[in-house]
Amino acid sequence: MLKNARSVAVLTGAGVSAESGVPTFRDNNGLWKQFRAEDLATPEAFARDPKLVWEWYDWRRGLIAKAKPNAGHYALAELERRVSKFTLVTQNVDDLHDDAGSRNVLKVHGSIWMMRCTGCGKEHVDRTSPLPRVPPTCECSGLLRPGVVWFGEALPVNVWRDAQRAAENADVFLGDRHVGPGLPSRGFGEYSQARRG
Repeated sequence: MLKNARSVAVLTGAGVSAESGVPTFRDNNGLWKQFRAEDLATPEAFARDPKLVWEWYDWRRGLIAKAKPNAGHYALAELERRVSKFTLVTQNVDDLHDDAGSRNVLKVHGSIWMMRCTGCGKEHVDRTSPLPRVPPTCECSGLLRPGVVWFGEALPVNVWRDAQRAAENADVFLGDRHVGPGLPSRGFGEYSQARRG
């Protein structure tokens, strides 16, 4: 089936990066077992205590900075080179797919390396780890926030639309069993299956 596919869509979650040593949020040793999501990954938490939120994200960035793509990341990058139309949709914010060589990556939850100013809205990539100052600030003096989708925030509309189109048009759809329990990413595979009948 994969051999004859002209278009492939793949959905990945925490499982692929766990192999690289990136802790998942919900396993026995995961981040949410040690911290409450409401204290760290919401706009309200950031407004209440940006330093605490950034200390946690700086710690996570440090773990991810040490991680290297694994065989799964490289296999997907190789598959992309072999298929004429390939879309990789990921919930992961670690950019390990990019580091492995994947090019058409839709990041539905953003990137931990992206910085977004809460003042002027400017975005830039910063892979510095550890950060020299927490919380970091923009050149406009506004607070920077991680370029990730927090609980209670909407997914990027264009990214989600492109992901749905990729699922609709794929000859083959592959999904990671570790895609998080939250909709709509969990419903993505079900959406693709339902469309095919």
